[in-house]
Amino acid sequence: MTGANTGDSVARSRCCWQAWWPVAMMLGCSLLSYMDRQILAVLSPMILSELKWNAQRFSQIISAFSFAYMLGNPVWGSVVDHIGLRRGMTLAVTIWTVACGAHAVLSGFIGFAAARAVLGFGEGATSPGGLRAAMDWLPPKKQSRGIAVAYSGGSLGAIVTPVLVTPIALAYGWRAAFVVIGVAGLVWVGLWRTTVDFSVVASKRQTHRLMPPNIFERRFWSLVASYAFGALPLGLVLYLAPVYLSRALGFTQAELGRVLWIPPFGSEVGYFFWGWLTDRCAARNDRPSWLLFTLALLGLPLVGVPAFRNSAVVLGIMSWAMFVAAGFIVVSLRTSALAYPQDQTGLVAGVGAGSWSAAVAMVLPTLGNMFDQKHFANAFLFVGIVPVLGAISWWGLTLPRSESEKQQKGRLGGSHRGAP
Repeated sequence: MTGANTGDSVARSRCCWQAWWPVAMMLGCSLLSYMDRQILAVLSPMILSELKWNAQRFSQIISAFSFAYMLGNPVWGSVVDHIGLRRGMTLAVTIWTVACGAHAVLSGFIGFAAARAVLGFGEGATSPGGLRAAMDWLPPKKQSRGIAVAYSGGSLGAIVTPVLVTPIALAYGWRAAFVVIGVAGLVWVGLWRTTVDFSVVASKRQTHRLMPPNIFERRFWSLVASYAFGALPLGLVLYLAPVYLSRALGFTQAELGRVLWIPPFGSEVGYFFWGWLTDRCAARNDRPSWLLFTLALLGLPLVGVPAFRNSAVVLGIMSWAMFVAAGFIVVSLRTSALAYPQDQTGLVAGVGAGSWSAAVAMVLPTLGNMFDQKHFANAFLFVGIVPVLGAISWWGLTLPRSESEKQQKGRLGGSHRGAP
């Protein structure tokens, strides 16, 4: 009897490992993707100084990435749904790894913008892949935590990037940092293809035709409102915090390397906290209004950043803003995954991350111009208020219009997801 129990325990452990390993690999994927994109932001004082660019020029390059990332997310979401995670993520990571390494040999504005655009397009597969892995391999009661694990690699990448790349840049130049991270991407591709057991879900997977998002549906715009508007502060903190800290508070490049891990640490904690809370309190609730409005109110302290000259306070508020933004991402993806059919899970993540990237691409040049003119208060006020508007918009867009729609949503919520 004891032997049988031991055998069952080993089988359960193996099954658990098989379920969580693809999610862990997507954590590594999102970690690398954020390291690739954060190198430019972390080393921006050094790069801007050498290449003679101002903050607005820098923001335009970030916008090139963001526009391509915006397009890449729904495209890769549909591609991953169509050809599967194994081939889809292999292709995407290879593309962006080559683009990352190309930064090491570029100097002109056009070349940088093109490389960032290719990088952004390739990285558009990260969010669809992470959501797809969590929803395909994990049972419903663990899916929000799975989303948190897969997406937490982004904040973890933002944490470790300044710690890892700043010493490399100071010792060997900023170009060497792009080469190192590019090599890491190739290592990930090898592990992805050799260590993930895709046979676990292969028997359940069907080949689906490419499905573009329907922009005339309310569920599309509710996802845009909650994800793009709610998580907008991530864009400001990730891309412009180094510029703000260096210009407003006098941080040097070496000092930035020691503190830039602090804000993204907030989102790292946030992914796990909000994933746990959503699983516990709103696992099958496709309209947790109380949760979205709570997040909107919790994000308001970001407005007060320019009022403080103490760097610890500023970094603490930025970290808190990223903690809250992570909640918007987890909740919006979980509720939207319940609203869409299972064969469009990748598309859901693509629309969410793509709309966020579009919002960042549209506002970042204006924010960069505000930073050049030292209008910091206006920039932080705008970004701090937008999530509140997003929560209100989401609430209005998700209101059932009729009793029949309520019944249809109830049937969808009850049958949409099952244990793989």
